[in-house]
Amino acid sequence: MRKVLVYIDDEAIDDSIDLLETARRMYGADGFVSYAFALSDRCGNARSMFDFLVRTREGVVSGYDAAAIAVCIEDLHRQHDFDAILVPATVFGRMIAPRTAMRLGAGLVADITDLYPDGDEVVMVRPAFSGRLLAEVICRGTGPVMMSVRPRTFSWKGQATRPTVILDFDPPEIPETGIRLLGKKDKRDALDIRDSEVLISGGGGVLRNFPLLEKLAVALHGMVSASRKAVDSGLVPRGIQVGQSGKFVSPRLYIALGISGSAQHVAGLKNAEYVISVNTNKHAPICSMSDIVVEGDARDFVEGLLIKIEAARMDSKGAE
Repeated sequence: MRKVLVYIDDEAIDDSIDLLETARRMYGADGFVSYAFALSDRCGNARSMFDFLVRTREGVVSGYDAAAIAVCIEDLHRQHDFDAILVPATVFGRMIAPRTAMRLGAGLVADITDLYPDGDEVVMVRPAFSGRLLAEVICRGTGPVMMSVRPRTFSWKGQATRPTVILDFDPPEIPETGIRLLGKKDKRDALDIRDSEVLISGGGGVLRNFPLLEKLAVALHGMVSASRKAVDSGLVPRGIQVGQSGKFVSPRLYIALGISGSAQHVAGLKNAEYVISVNTNKHAPICSMSDIVVEGDARDFVEGLLIKIEAARMDSKGAE
């Protein structure tokens, strides 16, 4: 039976739990024992998702000390001999993973966006050359398989029903790093396309009409996203890019306007429930994975849909 350790980022607990799906794809549903490592009780509902929850005492390790956390994970591996160590590729996870790999002398595949088993090996897929290519990596060393996984790449559907065994962990002597939390100030929540249930996404075919996309997004209570081509044009920020070199999204509705649908873009919306694509080319790659394909000009489609939404709103208001 394989042993898998997942680091629980207390600022991205759901993304950390989703790494159980990564483990399932590696070893099968019944092929591994799951361990979660969390600082104190900052683990949310991970307590009932894993077979074992390893936790430190409150205040023993600073939540912002990546070097100290790497020491803890190293010591845990020496005790349990994990077959794989998985870290969410969050801002902080990307600091912990390479430090841990260095201490263990293990290879690290960072920011993976897909994986699949190949015999006794696991093939990990990650973007290369700024997302223009996808690299497939196989770990053939003697150490644990180490990877950081981009958030929303996989989604764990398991129920919180496991009788988790709690293991209190006393870390080894941790070298002085000088990192201290002097204060904390909450910043205003930034909107993230990954949290939206409706995305109105524009590509090269609507570069002149992005303000119109915003109107449709407001009407449908959604957000605007974009393909890489739209981002590279300089018209929209990279933070709303969907794809291998952008963000993985899972909206209930994804409306693709003027997007041809490269493999990198399509991979980023593989978890979308319903996809509508509007394109002058009905044979564009994205059309093959769309639930509805509208052949025509995206601007005409948006303007027509806005008229219908407004008419429906007025009828509803009149009925009141």
